[in-house]
Amino acid sequence: LVEASNLQRQVLYTTEDIGKAKVDAAKKRLEALNPHISVTAYPFALTRENAMEIIHPYQIVVDGTDNFATRYLVNDACVLGEKINVYASISRFEGQVAVFNFPYKDGTRGPNYRDIFPTPPQAGAVLNCAEDGVLGILPGIIGSMQASETIKLITGFGESLAGKIALFGAATFALHVIKLQKTT
Repeated sequence: LVEASNLQRQVLYTTEDIGKAKVDAAKKRLEALNPHISVTAYPFALTRENAMEIIHPYQIVVDGTDNFATRYLVNDACVLGEKINVYASISRFEGQVAVFNFPYKDGTRGPNYRDIFPTPPQAGAVLNCAEDGVLGILPGIIGSMQASETIKLITGFGESLAGKIALFGAATFALHVIKLQKTT
């Protein structure tokens, strides 16, 4: 459900949406912004039982999840389903963006999330945004970078972050791009 604390960083919602299901409020807002788009809302959690069915119709999965269990599930479903995973994550003043599982012309696939982070952290070892906080503008910056990567993949224009991860620090406005190695 939309909470008042979401509004400073989740700009899709307004005070009128407080208490409403995020999926319904997001669908309504996006369709109001552009009546020429089609939005499919999934008003239930992504699980091991439904992940493959949900991602099946798509070539690209844009992952902005906010918890490790779902992030690993999205990654694993993308690897198994041979889908591109455009990943983004934020915490406090920092964000990450990457294109995982990219299909290269030789038939191989690029690194995936588990190549960097093989196993999830222990429960409670890493705080989420609600617990640790996040600079309110950071989701917009990282989300725009993630959208840019997705558009580049769809259009074939520019050079994507396939096989790389971009690390952004808002406190110093530092951007580092690191080449990744496949381990699996």
